Amino acid sequence: MSESVHFYEPRKGHGLPHDPFNAIVGPRPIGWVSTCNAQGASNLAPYSFFNAFNYVPPIVGFSSIGYKDSIRNIEETGEFAWNLVTRPLAEAMNQTCAAVAPEVSEFELAGLTAAASRLIQPPRVMESPVSFECKLTQVLQLQGADGAKVDTWLVLGEVVGVHIRADLLVEGVYNTAGADHILRGGGPADYFTLGPAQLFKMYRPR
Repeated sequence: MSESVHFYEPRKGHGLPHDPFNAIVGPRPIGWVSTCNAQGASNLAPYSFFNAFNYVPPIVGFSSIGYKDSIRNIEETGEFAWNLVTRPLAEAMNQTCAAVAPEVSEFELAGLTAAASRLIQPPRVMESPVSFECKLTQVLQLQGADGAKVDTWLVLGEVVGVHIRADLLVEGVYNTAGADHILRGGGPADYFTLGPAQLFKMYRPR
């Protein structure tokens, strides 16, 4: 094994063609977040910093670099939905990355269907096989080790409703490998799929 190591201090720059941080912390689930403002206008946007943070109650979170429409809408209404991105939905998800005016519907832009949620006002993506209805718990502006605020907001929400397409429940167990998840990671255009070939089982010690 080579002992050569590339070391850098992020504040001084990485000296590489592409920042390796995102590639190393990955692949990551995509936070495809739907919201609406106080007037009911909907918004749909993907976030590459997304994950789950607690079991009971179930809490998910995503961070937005810049105070974007999603953050503003969630602070106004206290609600959002997360929608699973699968391989067939990859191009539509990518379309919702577009920087458009607040009055433009990303659902229409990407040819998606806004489906009514049961417990919250923001719609779900009907084409997505899994959606979480979420109630806001916290919005935190991040800060560096020096205490200085950065232009990034972390949103945490409790999952209060879960929609799962029935065929993805195999004998009552969610079939992650069969759902065709896609994940973000690697270079500026790199995504990954998740399927049966990546599955292995390892039980915790008793």
